[in-house]
Amino acid sequence: MKSSCIKICLTAVSLLLTVNLACAVEVKLATPDVGGAAKATSDKTKATAADAKAAAKAKVVDINTASDAELKAVPGIGDAYAAKIIAGRPYANKAQLKSRNIMPSLVYEKVKGQIIAKQPKK
Repeated sequence: MKSSCIKICLTAVSLLLTVNLACAVEVKLATPDVGGAAKATSDKTKATAADAKAAAKAKVVDINTASDAELKAVPGIGDAYAAKIIAGRPYANKAQLKSRNIMPSLVYEKVKGQIIAKQPKK
């Protein structure tokens, strides 16, 4: 009985070692060159940052003309704030969202970079 337990234990240990070695080899093979990886990462980061800036500029929402859906697309503005913004129009500037108690200061600080209050052309 001891002999069979020892064989099972040795087989299990052998299997674990084989799996661990295979994993180690896989990890080693998948590890890229550090110099090349750093360059690829920085290039990718530059492209992502540029895309984010372009997307942020494209997604600036005018609180005087935006639809309910456009306002809700701004992170931090939900159904209630969108309804309050629409009901309180027109706005001379976006800071009036705070001064008119349309939204609290913390929410305003979160969304102020994504909204604008354009004035109609005369």
